[in-house]
This record gives sequence, C-alpha cells and structure tokens, in this order.
Amino acid sequence: MIQIANDFLTVTLSPKGAELQSIQSAVTGLEYLWQADLEVWGRHAPVLFPFVGRSKDDQYTYNGQTYPMGQHGFARDREFIVAEQSDHAVTFLLKADDASRKIYPFEFELRVRYRVHDMHLTVDYDVRNVAASGPMYFSIGGHPGFKVPLTDDTQFEDYFLDYRPQKSRVKIPLQGAFINLNERTLAPTDVATDINHNLFKNDALIYELKGQANEFSIRSEKTDHAVTMKLAGAPFIGVWSPYPVQGNLVCLEPWWGIADTIDASGELTEKFGVNELAAGENFNASYEITIR
Repeated sequence: MIQIANDFLTVTLSPKGAELQSIQSAVTGLEYLWQADLEVWGRHAPVLFPFVGRSKDDQYTYNGQTYPMGQHGFARDREFIVAEQSDHAVTFLLKADDASRKIYPFEFELRVRYRVHDMHLTVDYDVRNVAASGPMYFSIGGHPGFKVPLTDDTQFEDYFLDYRPQKSRVKIPLQGAFINLNERTLAPTDVATDINHNLFKNDALIYELKGQANEFSIRSEKTDHAVTMKLAGAPFIGVWSPYPVQGNLVCLEPWWGIADTIDASGELTEKFGVNELAAGENFNASYEITIR
C-alpha cells in the first residue's frame, strides 16, 4: 500500500487498479471511504477504463472484429506501476500489453494521479493514444464509495444529497443495465434529496452534467462531517448504493462515458458518450473530493 498525506488528510492507495483504499482525516482520524465488504460491495473506489458501465452482450465491435468486455472495463483489476511519488502525490501508470490487446485493440497509456492539498483530494486522469496512427475510442470514470453514515451517532437515513448549483438536471433512467435515452426526465435537483435504500431500487441515479461545473455533497443536519465531490468537466455522474443488498455506502461516480443505450448497435465508434482520441494526443479529466 502507498500513502500520501498532509496536515489534514491521510490517503491510502493500492497499485492494483490504482484504487483508493482510505481517505482519513489526519485531525480526527475519521474514515470517509467505504471499507469494502464482499457481502455488500467488495471494492472501495475502482477506476473505470476503457469502458464505463455495461456493454450489450458484454461485447463490442471495432473494425469488423468483436471483442469481449466486462462491466466497467479491465483497469480496475490490473496492476499499475508507480510512475511518480512524493509525500503529497502519487501517479500510477498502466500501459497496453498483450493481455489488453486481446480485448481492447488500442495502444494506450493511462495515468491516474492522486494529490492532497488542505482538505481536498484531487484525482487526475491522463489517457494517451500512443499509436503511430489511427484514433482510439474509450470511456473513463471514477467509482468512489463513501461511508454513510460517517459517524457512529448518525444513521444512513439521516443523510441527504445536496447539489450545487441548485437547479434541475436531466436524469437518464436505466433499463436493466442499459440507459434509456427516450425516457429522460427533468429531475428536481434544485432541492436536496433524502438518502434511503429505496432510492436505489432501480439501480444508479444518472444525471447529465453537460461538462459544466457541479458539486454533489453527502451531508446530514445531525453532524458537521460531510463529503463533497466537485466536477469541472464530467458529462455524467452516477449516484449508487447496493440494492436489494443494503450497505452503509453511497458512491458518487464522475463519468466521461456511460453504459450502452438499450438500442446500441455494439459498434464502438457509434457508442453514446464515447471519447475519440487521435494518435499522439492525450485526454485529461479530473475531479476533487473535499472532506469536512
């Protein structure tokens, strides 16, 4: 395990999947990240690459060839190398190899950087198409799970989702594991949403953000402790907690990409929300977690 820290935060990470393991206050010792339970959800904060969500029939087609692809891609189960490390930051690196080329025929480098500053943890993604020619198609996203309740004297139902700016947002419903664009609605995110397990009975809440600045917070009126995710450019966010299995966590998931639509053709170049990256180019995205 690797730790980065300052006077306010101690963050623990694993090279496997470049995954967060712990976000702890260096002042109070309070843990903010879900601590993984195989009976509920056995991960902490997987990196989703090169796909976000599910592909129809767990496969896709590119250049006339069909490839298998599991939900959320393969990066979360791969071993990254540590490319750079300091007291306050660490960068993990994953490169294309023979194993990845069998299911994803692109020459890529993925860098995931974590850095702490004051009460903030910033997560940076750098995707590079290192091929000599030809475009690369990909999605990327985060899936951090936060402890709810955050304190022993509060309960899951004491918390709510708070949105900034306070305005309505387009909600994309899931039909099974796939999104139904035809049933998009305007969600009342101009006011807070009370958190309870039934909120997630139809799976994740998915909102279109259109790349604009947004803040999503998990808060309670019974404690000053809270978590806020700040996004500057993500087109989508998913909010999820396991159901019908119930656990004390809520995930805030910034996405640059999304699951297949219910009528997806399976052709990668036609995939809704996919990113195209020219040879020699790179793609940058980031989000910030603030604890209180």
